[in-house]
Amino acid sequence: MGRKLFEQSAAARAVFDEADRALGFPLSRLCFEGPEAELKATANTQPAILTHSIAALAELRAAFPEKLAGTAFAAGHSLGEYSACVATGALASADAVRLVRRRGEFMQDAVPAGEGAMAAIVGLPPEAVEAACREAAGEEVVSAANYNSPEQTVIAGHAGAVERACAACIAKGARRAIPLAVSAPFHSPLMRPARERMEPLLAATRFSDAAIPVVTNVDGLPASRGEALREALVRQIDSPVEWVESIRTLSREGVDRALEIGPGNVLTGLVRRIEKGIRAEAWGGEA
Repeated sequence: MGRKLFEQSAAARAVFDEADRALGFPLSRLCFEGPEAELKATANTQPAILTHSIAALAELRAAFPEKLAGTAFAAGHSLGEYSACVATGALASADAVRLVRRRGEFMQDAVPAGEGAMAAIVGLPPEAVEAACREAAGEEVVSAANYNSPEQTVIAGHAGAVERACAACIAKGARRAIPLAVSAPFHSPLMRPARERMEPLLAATRFSDAAIPVVTNVDGLPASRGEALREALVRQIDSPVEWVESIRTLSREGVDRALEIGPGNVLTGLVRRIEKGIRAEAWGGEA
């Protein structure tokens, strides 16, 4: 991932080079050459995606600044909130890549392999998904982790509880319950150990006030002060991603255009499902 961007853009190369120096190993080589199994380890995936996103932004600013004209807000889904903080000047990119490397390690370590799970519930209102989770939990944990769109809510928790909650959601009328190939139950209460380990690292990292507000995952509201953005990153580790509320906030603020920067276009599709009045497109930096 990102090889073409690296080869075609000096601005992007500088971002990859900085990430390599910050981490003390050639992340760029892992992105370009793999092995894929190593790249998919969350401690590598998180800095790789962040670096690709910031590199694409650097190329966009250098080559097509008109695409960013009038930008009034930033937002990012889960890991993407770190990218949003970098994009707005609240967080240095070298600090961000080091933080998300540890974030990936801590999230993976929080729950033993095989004990946690996540699943996407499609075609059921979020309040019904929440009710199914409460009914299915028993002595275990399962809860909403990502409110992705009005018709898609991701759940996370203990593997058995997630399986029971999926069955309960189908019984309540969900069209599909799709197990996700993830390594841990992200954004669930089971991530509390990761939050406790990340908090001192975030506290020791410099955060500046953002040039434009960042709509945070945990509240779905704009924040500009560096301290508020730091605290939001702490809280989001074991809290749900309020993506639906985030996009609705942007709509209420008058936003009518959104640009997804980085690998993939999943968020573009979600934005279109949440607010049809926002014209969304994706930019991966490899035109």
